[in-house]
Amino acid sequence: MAQAEAVPESWREVLAPVLATPEARRLGGFLAAAEAAGKAIYPPRGTRLAALELTPLDKVKVVILGQDPYHGAGQAHGLSFSVQPGVRVPPSLGNIYKELAADLGLPIPDHGNLTHWAKQGVLLLNAALTVEDGQPASHQGRGWEVITDAVVAAVAAKQEPCVFLLWGSHAQKKALSVADLKHSRHLVLTAPHPSPLSAHRGFLGCRHFSKANAFLEAQGRGAIDWRP
Repeated sequence: MAQAEAVPESWREVLAPVLATPEARRLGGFLAAAEAAGKAIYPPRGTRLAALELTPLDKVKVVILGQDPYHGAGQAHGLSFSVQPGVRVPPSLGNIYKELAADLGLPIPDHGNLTHWAKQGVLLLNAALTVEDGQPASHQGRGWEVITDAVVAAVAAKQEPCVFLLWGSHAQKKALSVADLKHSRHLVLTAPHPSPLSAHRGFLGCRHFSKANAFLEAQGRGAIDWRP
């Protein structure tokens, strides 16, 4: 993995085995070569594991899986669906906000930074944690998946009940490959991706946020304040 990324302490034990694999070593070499060639890689070094830094393993309540970071300059900062302050809200996040408004009556925010969610235990994890400028999905299949699969499996292994919000076939395939997740103590909610291409097929109206909070409260884990 990229040498500048320090694995947060709470995740080190579960990630140590996969970080020693050939896939992880190849990932580190790939990223180093891309940067040495002058390619712009997002998010910048030091922020690529922000989801793990902001949401320690023992604090995870909810998992929201994305595919890869935003590929425009200044957007991605290590959290799925989230953008840095001052950046225009992307369309998928705009639809997430619409569903929040319909489900919980929350006002539509004027920003796209989801750090407040992450600090409450919402793990905002992408399948691949880097991308090349202007090249969506360019770092898929390069080694990140073995690392993020291990993260998902570690949450699935937790004794405390958690909620998995799986939007779109990519997220569903990734998470549901974890053995018995469908039949575990966790709540697994699926819906189409919030992208404008698919949100109208069932994401809008899914009420995942109120369902997640009802489950968390019933389990004594406390609701999420979904205001970003």
